[in-house]
Parts: sequence; structure tokens; C-alpha cells
Amino acid sequence: MKLVRFTLALVLGALIATPALAQTYPNRPIRLVVPFPAGGGVDTMARIVGTKLSERIGQPVLVEHRPGAGGMLGADAVAKAAPDGYTVLITVNALSISAALYKTLPFDPLKAFEPVVQVAANPFVLVGSPKMQAATIQDVIALARAKPGTMNYGSSGLGAPLHLLTEQFKHSAGLDIAHIPYRGDAPMFTALLAGDVQIGFMPAGTGVPQVKNGQVKGLAVTGQTRSPALPDVPTLLEAGVKGLEADSWYGLFAPAGTPRGIVMRLNREMTEVLKSPDVAERLRSAGNEPAAGTPEQLDAVYRADIARFTKVIADAKIPKLD
Repeated sequence: MKLVRFTLALVLGALIATPALAQTYPNRPIRLVVPFPAGGGVDTMARIVGTKLSERIGQPVLVEHRPGAGGMLGADAVAKAAPDGYTVLITVNALSISAALYKTLPFDPLKAFEPVVQVAANPFVLVGSPKMQAATIQDVIALARAKPGTMNYGSSGLGAPLHLLTEQFKHSAGLDIAHIPYRGDAPMFTALLAGDVQIGFMPAGTGVPQVKNGQVKGLAVTGQTRSPALPDVPTLLEAGVKGLEADSWYGLFAPAGTPRGIVMRLNREMTEVLKSPDVAERLRSAGNEPAAGTPEQLDAVYRADIARFTKVIADAKIPKLD
């Protein structure tokens, strides 16, 4: 009987403690883990929303970079963190790609996280090196078909979104272009400027400004319609390349087991952050559209992308990674 009463006390104590924990949250700094190197699109997004989130909650939001393995090292660090809301992950659809690409992972991509909120939706921008002869997407396709195997493309790492996007582009357009992976989209951009690679996809947050200032050539965008930030750049669909009509996304995730009250507090605060005129303007100027929504909506987008990239990998005959 004493054991039963003790067990009931523990259960009741846990039920009471969870709302209390959510009410006092946050009372110390939050680590916002970016699973890619500094200077890329996710880093830029994290700093924009992290600064405003810090103002709202009255606690520092510390951006921490944990790059490697196409974003999986940082994701793993968050998956294994204490589920208390003080370590969260901001990432792109690399997280959904991992479930389709890797044979095994140090975490279960469907069970290791609590989706919090979709931060933004955005296209990717296919850009060309300023040292490349081709000036349009039609030129690139014609050149690649005329000289198979002579063009290179850069990506932010093996299995990263920029890699799979270009493989999907290659498969859809029937092109033979060699892959050169880099440790993030920032070093890939340096390679584009130097002419070490001729083309590469970039997130809108970093690709749009570089196209606008003339550092790289804007060849095409993913998505069903042209980006308002780059109205003169056609979609891949306009160029006859199908299969890249879906937008990408930025999302916020917490470790599995994070109390619902904390998840919803983060969701509410981030929703207000994304409604802020200054944040919305900064995101839209770079080709991103503030998203928000419920945790369940992000979960649905995430799972749909897992299915989509499973098909991409199968169609492109990309071998699964260990």
C-alpha cells in the first residue's frame, strides 16, 4: 500500500511540475543550435529570429554552430539534449532528408524531436559562377548536354539539401554534372566566385542578396512561381525542368519529451517574432516568407518531405550513406 501511495505521489508530482515548469520558462539562456557553418542561410535566419526572440522572452538566445554530416551532427546534439526547452534546433529540410538518405542514424528522425513551429518557407536559387560562360538556365542546360561531365556543381555537403536538389535537377533535366561537396554553403559560395564550380543551389537568404549585388548569376528558382525578391529570375518549371516546385522550409525543433507547455510557449513567442514588421521585412527581402502555424503543421510538412526525398533518392539512384 505504501508503494502504491509513493507511486501515485510521483505521478501527481510530475503532472503538477510540468505546468509549473512551463510557467517559469525561460529563466536562463536558450541555446539555438545551427547544424551548419556560420555565414550560411540557417545562420542568418537564426540570428534574425534569435535576436527578436531574446527581446521577447527577456533571456539571451545564443546561436551555437554544430556543423557536419549534412546537418546531422547538430541535430544529434539536440536530440540528446535535456528536454527542457533550453536547447532547440533551427534547421532546414536536411532533417527530413536524413531519414531518406542514411542507412542508420544516431537518432530516430521521426521520434527524436518535438516540432515547434515552421519559421519560414522559401525557394532555393540556382546560381552560376561569374566566370562561367553560360548566362541563363537554358544556356547551362545546353552547355551541360553538349559537353557531358565537364561541368561541376557545388553543394553544402554530401546528403545536404543543396546536394539532393542538384541531383534532382540533373535527373529531371537529363544532365551529367560532377558534384563537389563543401562544408557549408558559405565555402561553396567562395568556390563559385573562384570558378572552381560552375553552378550550385543556394538558400534564398544567402542566394538572393548575392544575385542582387551581381556577385553571382541568378539562373532559376525552385517553387511554382517566381520569387518577388527576384522577379526577373525564372522558375525551373518555366525552363521545362519539373519536380522542384515545392518550397523549402526553416523549422524549429525541440528534443522529444519537451513538455507541451514549453513547446507551446516557444510556438507563441516565435509566432509573434515572425509577425514583427522588421523581422518580416528582413525575411521577405531575402526571398523568405514568414510561416508560423502549429507544431502539428510543421510535423506534417516534415513528414511529407521525408516521403518526397525518399523518391528523389530512389529516382536519382543515390546510394544510401552509412
